[in-house]
Amino acid sequence: MDAPGLFELAEPPDSSGSGSLGTGPASGDEPLAVRMRPHTLDELVGQDHLLTPGSPLRQVVEGGQPMSVILWGPPGSGKTTIAHLVARSDDRRFRAMSALNSGVKDVRAAIEEARRVRRTGGPQTILFIDEVHRFTKTQQDSLLSAVEDRTITLLAATTENPYFSVVAPLVSRCVLLTLRELGDTDVAAVIDRALEDPRGLGKAVELTDEARDHLIRTAAGDARKALTALEAAAASRIHGSAGTAERAEAEGDPRITVAVVEAAIDTAAVRYDRDGDGHYDVASAFIKSLRGSDVDAAMHYLARMVVAGEDPRFIARRLVIFASEDVGMADPTALQTATAAATAVERIGLPEARINLAQAVVHLATAPKSNAVITAIDEAIGDVRSGKIGPVPPDLRDAHYKGSAELGHGAAYVYPHDDPLGVVPQRYAPDVVAGHDYYRPTRHGDEAAIADRLEKLRRIVRKRADD
Repeated sequence: MDAPGLFELAEPPDSSGSGSLGTGPASGDEPLAVRMRPHTLDELVGQDHLLTPGSPLRQVVEGGQPMSVILWGPPGSGKTTIAHLVARSDDRRFRAMSALNSGVKDVRAAIEEARRVRRTGGPQTILFIDEVHRFTKTQQDSLLSAVEDRTITLLAATTENPYFSVVAPLVSRCVLLTLRELGDTDVAAVIDRALEDPRGLGKAVELTDEARDHLIRTAAGDARKALTALEAAAASRIHGSAGTAERAEAEGDPRITVAVVEAAIDTAAVRYDRDGDGHYDVASAFIKSLRGSDVDAAMHYLARMVVAGEDPRFIARRLVIFASEDVGMADPTALQTATAAATAVERIGLPEARINLAQAVVHLATAPKSNAVITAIDEAIGDVRSGKIGPVPPDLRDAHYKGSAELGHGAAYVYPHDDPLGVVPQRYAPDVVAGHDYYRPTRHGDEAAIADRLEKLRRIVRKRADD
């Protein structure tokens, strides 16, 4: 009997939990996304950069030189599909584990079993760990020696950046393969194949161009999401699973329209093109509503982007930028809120992360506004690019290396912490820009207090000792 949380993809599901990732031989009634999984690497869409002859991915799938691999990519990009392709190999033993329901005990049991099989002349074991970023440091560390001596060949999948979510020793022992988010053309190819292929819908329904575009838009680069929505829409046509009015409309009509897709996935069709003018118009209106402190309009445009399938990371990035560009020091906590929302998007994802984005929108829209920060840095960059780059004052130069004293470096530097006020008269800027006020705070919010303090600071700092 397998250890808890483990299963062998090449065998039928059993009571050990082997069905937890939807694996095992096809029975004909699996979800459309499962039935349409590629049977060969050449059917994998959107990852051409990984499919060159002799590439690490081909070696892993086709049984070349054994190497441990971390697959990093967004949901629906093909990580689990690659695991299934590896599992189809006849000359290797394939075990799988989900980090959601497995612990150190399960990891060690899998390693010991792999070691026993190898000692008795059995095949090499490939251990697939889904969502490896959810493993604790201890759980990840428990894999190190087995990966190092090739007791197992690790195939790990994650949606999180491995350099932050996976321990460095494990990353260094693996080949990192980055899967790209599927583009609209890739998702379209997946949908079209499912409509035609006997494994899928086998031409039982017809998809209108508008409905196809809507499916692509709401999928947001996630092939699994697109196929799930397509299956729900097709079911309402084939089986009449929608409401009474929908069944009457569907009778004898195999067409899937936008209305059918909406009813099936409970998502309103919003006229919003993620790659066209609509995308930029809505995003522009969103930012301008925040800048204008109209929280209700900003919330409306946020809702339009969420419903239309906009990448939540795009929204989060705009909020983080806005927090510094349009709020700045008028409310320094705005950047903290926006950054926290961006982190929540990465860790949680939609639909729950819509709440985090909405909280950030409320904070940023109602916060006092100031563009003094962006004005300061852009003006300073402009001066540097125009050639205003004077020598660093001698008193500020590095005085730690041998010979620096003879050059006069740091000779007259005054340590501010030695002064009761913590601020001393001293020349910091090069002469070419000395006395220039880049940062000009407003009187809005917290920046009013900063403006008062800054006036005093400049008066002290710019007062020469001999004045």
